[in-house]
Parts: sequence; C-alpha cells; structure tokens
Amino acid sequence: MVGIKDVARQANVSVGTVSNVINRPDMVAEETRERVLAVIDRLGYVRSETARQLRAGRSRIIAMLVLDMANPFFVEVATGAERAARETGLGVMLCNSAQNPDEEADYLSLFAEQRVRGVLVTPADPTGRNLANFGRLGIPHVYVDHDMPRSEACSVSVDDITGGTLAVRHLIECGHTGVAYISGPMHLAQCQDRRTGALRALAEAGLPEARLVHVETERLDVSAGRDAGARLLGMSPRPTAVFCANDLLALGVLQSLYGAGVRIPQDMALVGYDDIEFAAAAAVPLTSVRQPAFRMGRTAAELLIEETDEGAAGDHEHRRIVLQPELVVRESTLARTRG
Repeated sequence: MVGIKDVARQANVSVGTVSNVINRPDMVAEETRERVLAVIDRLGYVRSETARQLRAGRSRIIAMLVLDMANPFFVEVATGAERAARETGLGVMLCNSAQNPDEEADYLSLFAEQRVRGVLVTPADPTGRNLANFGRLGIPHVYVDHDMPRSEACSVSVDDITGGTLAVRHLIECGHTGVAYISGPMHLAQCQDRRTGALRALAEAGLPEARLVHVETERLDVSAGRDAGARLLGMSPRPTAVFCANDLLALGVLQSLYGAGVRIPQDMALVGYDDIEFAAAAAVPLTSVRQPAFRMGRTAAELLIEETDEGAAGDHEHRRIVLQPELVVRESTLARTRG
C-alpha cells in the first residue's frame, strides 16, 4: 500500500503538506498543490479512512441491519436511508440478520469494533437483550420498522395494527366471514401487530376470533408462502380469504393455490402486506397494504444523523414516529355476495 510518507518523499514536501493538500487545499500554494496531486495520481495513493477516523474520533459510516435483504421492502427502506446519508456526506454499510438473533448479535459486535457513527436496526431478537447490551456502548441507534418508547431510542415504524385492520376489514366488506392469517415467526412484533389488527376487524364486524385461522411460518419468504398454501389446500372447510403478513408470503400462497386450480379471487381472495413492486406484477395483481418504505428509511437516517451531529450534542431528544399504511386494492380481491 502506498502511504502518505511515500507521496511526501516523491513530491519532496512534508507529510503535513500532503495532508493539507488532501484536507485543506486552500492552505497550499498552487504550484506545490499541483505537484503533490500529480504524485498522488501517479502512485495511486488512497487516504486511509481508518486512520482519519481514529484521529477525528468519528466515522462517516452508518451501519444498517435489516431482517431480510432478499425482501424488496427492506431494499426500499435501505434506499431511503442511503439517500439521506449521502446528502450529508455519509455512507451506509448494509447487513442482514436473516431474522436470526445470533447473527444480529455478531453484527452488532462488528459495528462496535468498527466504531460506526450509528446504527439503523430492525430487531431480530425478541428478548431485546442484544440491543440492550449494544446500547451500553454508547453508540447511537434508531429502530426501523419497530416501535419503541421514546426514552430508550428513536424509532420509525408503521402502524401495523391499523394495517392488519385495513386488510381484514376489506375482506369482510367483500363478503368473507372467515379469514386465514399467514404470518411469519410470531416473535416478530410486526407479525403480532398485524394479527391484532386482523382480530380488531373481526370484532368490529361482530365476528368471533375463531373466524381467524392462524397459520404460522418459520420465514417471511416465497417458499414459506408455498408451504402455507399447501396447508390451506388441506383444510376442510377451506377458508375463502387469506391475509398474509407480507407480499412474499402472499406470492408463495398465490403460486401454490394457482397450481392447484384454485381461482383467485373467485374461490379464495388474497391480501398481502408491503406493496412491493412484484405485488402489482403478479399473475393475479395483488391487493396489499402499502408501507411508506422509502420514507421510513430516510426518516430513520435523518434522526440518527441529527443525534450524531456534533453541533447538536446534548440537545437531541428521542422521538417515536409512527407512519400510516394504506390499502391498495387490486384483482386478488373481489366483492362477494353476502349470504
């Protein structure tokens, strides 16, 4: 590796002069500056961000830990965060916990070792111990897609109880009196809240909780959705409507039912969650609860940047921001005749 001393030697200047050319070019005479820049270009010198960080005591990197990087929803969240970070000269290191608390703990340790500026995190550990331990290190973090009390840290989430209510209320309005809820792992708060919302919609309609058939899956992906669809096909009586905790599950259910000759929505209506791009492009365009994913990521990053701004030291107050979802109706749900 070419170092700053190599540049200084070749340009016949001091190390301090090279540093000024890189960091404070207006302090160096034009002729000297051009000579140093020519040597930097010829040698291929790249300054060490690690060394700069150690001197400054601050990193220009924000870490982001999501549940599933294969899910387009989290890609959109990360894009919003990256946009906000880039506008302030920061970068984002994106990592994937794969919904695994052990992997989450490993990444949080890595972030501490790398002295990142702060962390945006969607928790995978249902006990909260991983982030409780991380919080003691004094590294700021913001919860994304997860609601937390203001006193602990900032959080940006979507009202998933309302989202679940919107989905099942729509199915009831279409004439369905029984609904299957396909969830991911129920230790995830999002899956719990969406079920709570579904039950609220049933209660509003005067229907008992037993009218919600709960099918829990180990993952929130298309493969798990196909497996859940096979379980639906084996039920008797078979539900006429399905609400899935995310669109990937719904797309898997759609594949399974479609392959078995079940007509969507004539035989079974289907609602997803997130409104990812593939929802509208499915074989049967999918009704889905839309989350403002880009806005969520951007807002979370802005809160973290504000908290880590040297000029605002001591003035930052943790905030709890809850965004509202909306229902997007497509061909996978149709009105049925009550009776």
